[in-house]
Amino acid sequence: MRQRRILSAVILAALLLVGFAATSLISYYVAHDSLARHVEQETLPLTSDNIFSEIQRDLLRSTLISSLMAHDTFVRDWTLHGEQDTGRIVRYLRQIQHKYDTTTAFFVSDKTRRYYHSTGVLKTVSADDPRDAWYFRVRRMHKPYEINVDYDTADRDRLDIFVNYRVTDYDGHYLGAIGIGLSVHAVTQLIEQYQQRYGRQIYFVDREGRVTVRGSGFDGSERIQSRAGLGPFATRILANPSTAFSYRNAGGQTVYVNSRLVPEFNWILLVEQTASRGEARIQHTLIVNLLVALAISALVFGLAYYTVRGYQRRLEAMATTDKLTGAANRQIFDLLFGQAVKTARRRGERTSLVAVDIDRFKALNDTYGHQGGDVIIRALVATLRQQIRDTDTVCRWGGDELLLLLSGCDLNAAHRLAESIREAVERRPMHFGREQIFVTVSLGVAEHRPGDDLETTVRRADDALYRSKQLGRNRTTDA
Repeated sequence: MRQRRILSAVILAALLLVGFAATSLISYYVAHDSLARHVEQETLPLTSDNIFSEIQRDLLRSTLISSLMAHDTFVRDWTLHGEQDTGRIVRYLRQIQHKYDTTTAFFVSDKTRRYYHSTGVLKTVSADDPRDAWYFRVRRMHKPYEINVDYDTADRDRLDIFVNYRVTDYDGHYLGAIGIGLSVHAVTQLIEQYQQRYGRQIYFVDREGRVTVRGSGFDGSERIQSRAGLGPFATRILANPSTAFSYRNAGGQTVYVNSRLVPEFNWILLVEQTASRGEARIQHTLIVNLLVALAISALVFGLAYYTVRGYQRRLEAMATTDKLTGAANRQIFDLLFGQAVKTARRRGERTSLVAVDIDRFKALNDTYGHQGGDVIIRALVATLRQQIRDTDTVCRWGGDELLLLLSGCDLNAAHRLAESIREAVERRPMHFGREQIFVTVSLGVAEHRPGDDLETTVRRADDALYRSKQLGRNRTTDA
């Protein structure tokens, strides 16, 4: 095998050498082509990534500050004790704003609906006021915080980036919303720095295509749908989280574009760079270059195909299979689940998931070590494969938790299969050296419901599994 790899490498190197010799006459033009590709596929994405990282850094800092405020015992106690002495919360917010150099700091009490600010009590929020819709959205949401772009209540002419954090009492009951704001002007300054440094045009658009934040030198329409040359690509930009392409502007110049979604704002960042006029000459030699490259690539591909085929199969197996057990891994399970659901829908059948977890696995690990734990997990996967059908799939979801994908199987049938698995595991010893280890498993069964995705169905199966644990383990519970 080693000699075969060496021989293939020598042949490949020789062919590449011939290819380089054949294309030497057009190497100058190829260099320009490589430069253009470098701008489109590497340089512009790097600028986009740098700006995105800078924004993420500021947002992470702001989120941590808001989290500290939301969990501050002073805020909780002051609110629970009747919001007495307004000056105390105002001084607190003022200190936060000055200490962390934020644009604003605020707290809205759910009991009194007062909007406390670092300058005092600004207003009483109302469900009838569209400008206060953000508060009632935060009040209803389940996640701990949100990031949104809105006009500052303290200065309606200023657009800020807010981190709105839910405040709860010590028992988890909602008390209000607290957080800080950053000026969008800071993002504009960041854009200016990168435009001056790299000579590129950088701007943000919302999901409707309207330009929201831009640097100096921006001209043309305020909607990308109406910008010359860019308009035909508007749907592509707005429909994809990231994309890269080029177009010709009104002056006939090639413009390279990279876009990416900034989910925290729900805005799209666009970076544009105009190609030099010298690159127009590349188009005249493009066909010749492609023909030469195609001929060489065909020869290289013919030899490389037979050499790489075996390695490719191994890589595919590594990418889709859990190394310890040989079961499917999480990367491929999403695809298998989607295919199973589509097939079941077409046939008028059902699809179910069974979550399987080894009872007291930590104690087994402590007793027999990690090697013993690995033996137990492998043996459990082997038992599962003996109990299920060829059309079903075993997935190692994480740690000692396994998932079974049962195609064409409703909740009752899945429950019966889960019970047979539980009984088989309970009565079958697992061997570790001279030791015989008897284990039990808890199982949770969930039938896929129309409209549910994989995450929702897995969560229901996990909840059922958790109930099995609570009820004493070694049992099967349906979602």
